[in-house]
Amino acid sequence: MILVNGREQTHIAVGDRGLQYGDGLFETIAVVAGRPRWWQRHWQRLAAGCERLAIDCVDHTRVWDEVCKVCDGIEQGVLKVIVTRGEGGRGYRPAVGGEATRILAIYPWPNYPDAYRRQGVAMRFCTTRLGHNTALAGLKHLNRLEQVLARREWDDPEIVEGVMLDGDEHVIAGTMSNLFMVNNGQLRTPALSHCGVAGVMRGIILDLAAEAGIPREQITLNRRDLLQADEVFMTNALIGIWPVRRIEQQEYEIGPLTASLHKRLESMTASLP
Repeated sequence: MILVNGREQTHIAVGDRGLQYGDGLFETIAVVAGRPRWWQRHWQRLAAGCERLAIDCVDHTRVWDEVCKVCDGIEQGVLKVIVTRGEGGRGYRPAVGGEATRILAIYPWPNYPDAYRRQGVAMRFCTTRLGHNTALAGLKHLNRLEQVLARREWDDPEIVEGVMLDGDEHVIAGTMSNLFMVNNGQLRTPALSHCGVAGVMRGIILDLAAEAGIPREQITLNRRDLLQADEVFMTNALIGIWPVRRIEQQEYEIGPLTASLHKRLESMTASLP
């Protein structure tokens, strides 16, 4: 099912600013047993993003009713929620008082091999660099061209994800994930003050680490830091945690901190309604 502004349809207006300029935001949400997982965290990020972009955020009650409608009867799937600034004429300047467009769509659950979760995945470094823009840093906005170009760089089925750096050669994230590394028992993840998406699962992992008393920091990291890490794992809201077993020629073990956080996440997930 696809809903556009509450109606079942599969098209939007040609003049919608989401289509014209990528003027909007989106959330990708796991659906299990008819319920969107981590909904409050996704909604909070979407609402905060709308505030930063000065998009009139749609009413939560209305969106929640539509979420329940599209998720009803879905045993396992992926919900995508898109909010754009709505329709507007030609030109970059947004109209005053425009009404946001909301799009909700359900997709099949990805056929991820269980081995990714148990044995880890292989990654590579991408050539495409992420540009700095502090006004958009952290947001899951609709312009994902950097990720699109990066993902076009390889078609080797053995390589599951690519590491993206910025123009200063700092490690930022994967094309579809956030990255964590462990050094001497300390959890580290790239700071996202200049670019990158602050993932919902990234926030959850940082919270779980805090609860467990695991030292953690969000700092500037480079390629050498990543290659010299004791453990590396990637996260997003669909996969949870996947250990990284190899980045190009550098191999890693699935270490105790990764295993501990994975166990804590599974316990937390099992307690969800």
